[in-house]
Amino acid sequence: MVAIVESADAPAKTPRIGILDTARGIALLAMASYHFTWDFEYFGYLDGGTAETGWLKLYARAIASTFLFLAGFSLVLANTPEIRWRSYWRRLGMIVVAAVAISLVTYFLIGAGWIYFGILHSIAAASIIGLLFLRLPAFATLLIAALLAAGIVVDNVIAPFSLHSAAFDTPWLWWVGLSETPQQSNDYVPLFPWLTPFLFGLGMAQLAMSFGWLKWLAKFGPGSNLIARAGRHSLAFYLIHQPLLFGLVFLISSVVPAPQQDPAVGYVRQCVASCTRSGSEAMCRSFCQCTLDKLQAQNLFTPLNSGAIKADSDERVNRIAIQCTDEAQ
Repeated sequence: MVAIVESADAPAKTPRIGILDTARGIALLAMASYHFTWDFEYFGYLDGGTAETGWLKLYARAIASTFLFLAGFSLVLANTPEIRWRSYWRRLGMIVVAAVAISLVTYFLIGAGWIYFGILHSIAAASIIGLLFLRLPAFATLLIAALLAAGIVVDNVIAPFSLHSAAFDTPWLWWVGLSETPQQSNDYVPLFPWLTPFLFGLGMAQLAMSFGWLKWLAKFGPGSNLIARAGRHSLAFYLIHQPLLFGLVFLISSVVPAPQQDPAVGYVRQCVASCTRSGSEAMCRSFCQCTLDKLQAQNLFTPLNSGAIKADSDERVNRIAIQCTDEAQ
């Protein structure tokens, strides 16, 4: 995860704010720690779904929100008092190229779960949408962000209302974030709900400029510590860190292989992690435990877990899913 919209190319009258670089650097380190956990799960040292459930799920969302908030904040700094089109398109082009590269690499290396709209894709899309808000007053931007946040509450807390619809299930609309059954991905950061922290960051930057808070923030200095330096090179850090961490865990697994994990535990964790993208955690746990019990009772769990049968094409598995959906609701 990375905030590539940085303030390095901001107008001369806008001082570099080192505390933002430091915040971005801290978020980068947090991201690396999360990815390290994901790598250990991938190689079998942790139960499947560990990195996508419980406090780690909240940890990942907090990191993504931080990057998007900083990206929105920095978009204002880099394009005030006027939009610097040359530097804007250069930064946006770097993000898009990196996002496409990640999609291609993950598609060919991991197949199912490939990253078709991850954090870089989201930042690129939000940076384009953000242009519409740059000249709005801060209260208008923050009001729209608050309305989006209210939509998240309605969608996730207030039953039976949901903003998701089958009309968004086509692959060309997965990026919007309102699909009922989006394809599983190892990094899925659609515009809804993730445009929300970006707009909050953009609105807070507008507010800070209106009240003269940037000069106060700049008093903390340009940020010469190693963490701040990492924050100033966030895209490079993002592209390099995961291959290095993944390779390190691969070497560890070659010397000390991971112990055998209980596939049933991993199935439930992964099932819950996937299900909670469009349903409550309580309902998803009931659904996933139900499908596990029925799969095991019909001797379908082992072939499904090994890949001998496919969940989306086996009629028996589909019937179990329908039955458990009815029971969980």
